[in-house]
Amino acid sequence: MVSKKNKYSLAAGILSASLLLTACSSDSSSSEKSGSGSKGDKVVVDIFQGKVEIADQLKALTEQYTKQHPNVTFNIETVGGGADGSSALKAKFASNQAPDIFGNDGDQAAQVWKDKFEDLSDQPWVKDAFEGTLDGMTIDGKVYGMPFNMEGYGFAYNKKLFEKAGIKELPKTYSELEAAAKKLKAAGITPFSVGYGEWWVLANHGLNVPLAYQEDPDKFIKGLNEGTAKFEGNKQFDNYFKLLDLTMKYGNKNPITTDYNTQVTLFATGEAAMVQQGNWIQPMLDKITPNMEVGFIPMPLSDDPAQSDKLMIDVPSNWVIYNKAPEADKKAAKDFLNWMVTSEEGKTALTKEFKYIPAFKNIEAKAEDIGPLGADLLKYSEEGKAYQWQFMKYPDGAGQEFGAALQSYVAGKSSKEEALKALDTTWAKFKK
Repeated sequence: MVSKKNKYSLAAGILSASLLLTACSSDSSSSEKSGSGSKGDKVVVDIFQGKVEIADQLKALTEQYTKQHPNVTFNIETVGGGADGSSALKAKFASNQAPDIFGNDGDQAAQVWKDKFEDLSDQPWVKDAFEGTLDGMTIDGKVYGMPFNMEGYGFAYNKKLFEKAGIKELPKTYSELEAAAKKLKAAGITPFSVGYGEWWVLANHGLNVPLAYQEDPDKFIKGLNEGTAKFEGNKQFDNYFKLLDLTMKYGNKNPITTDYNTQVTLFATGEAAMVQQGNWIQPMLDKITPNMEVGFIPMPLSDDPAQSDKLMIDVPSNWVIYNKAPEADKKAAKDFLNWMVTSEEGKTALTKEFKYIPAFKNIEAKAEDIGPLGADLLKYSEEGKAYQWQFMKYPDGAGQEFGAALQSYVAGKSSKEEALKALDTTWAKFKK
């Protein structure tokens, strides 16, 4: 296993072999599933997943599997990620309706939920996973989750609107981003589509940037746990608030009440030139504005391009199987997950329909399959310009409170200093 710190030098590691790729706790530890499962030879596999963007595509894929395996059908429940998804999953377990397959973010979340996981170390797909992609779900040498895919985020931008504003060089630093925002505004274009009504946009994807900028993120997080490091007074977090201010100054009205769908739609319809999101929005863009010319630029906190010109890339989540599910359900669930990443139908769906950058070297994905956002992630990856996702390492339960503190700042109800103090207080409250 590579170290967590070095796990995503993607060009050299995860993607190099495949550049055919030209891309929460639960208290109910013994709850048994009821209301579904096997009846005779018939098996119903319950899937609980948080990726609303691929709900239709996943349903279509399970239907393909059922055609080949008529005794297996699926019951899919999609609940948006973050606190809503976590709370809904906990409620499932508490009411003895635990799903057979569900998602887990890995790292800290894996530690919290590990008692629910089936050991998947012997599954065929394990040998095909890119180096490092199993780290977040490996506990005591055993693999408990199958990585969904690789994802990355930054500011997605509209190439035509940038051209209309006369932006010839893509911004790679904070000052260049500010200059681009001014040009866009002068051209009558709203620079940023801002969706800070979603706590995770701020708390997870936003705060991850200054965490990733730390000289040694793991050391900094260790310091937060030991009380020797703080958000308050840290240069990178001060710089993040500057970036936050920039997006609000040059963004849409009412950022604190703008939700995810509205945020992405504003961007997809050309009402704003940039949006802080990841390649997971590609299917939505394709649906709203087919063949939209888009790409990625970084979320820069400094004027040093060597530091700022990077995207945030990692494994977003993992498929896990409930270890107390009926044996027939577990067998079908394992077979389906393996089929999804080894069959031609599954591999085609993951790349062409889901627009996923695969985490497995046996899956080929071309730029035209995964879309322009995925293609830009690959470009950054090839160049070794990627930061790891640090928000996976938050203490369990801290993320939503981080979001509330930042939303208070965005709403003008607290100062930067008060928000940073709140972040420190939250970390101290939830750390173990």
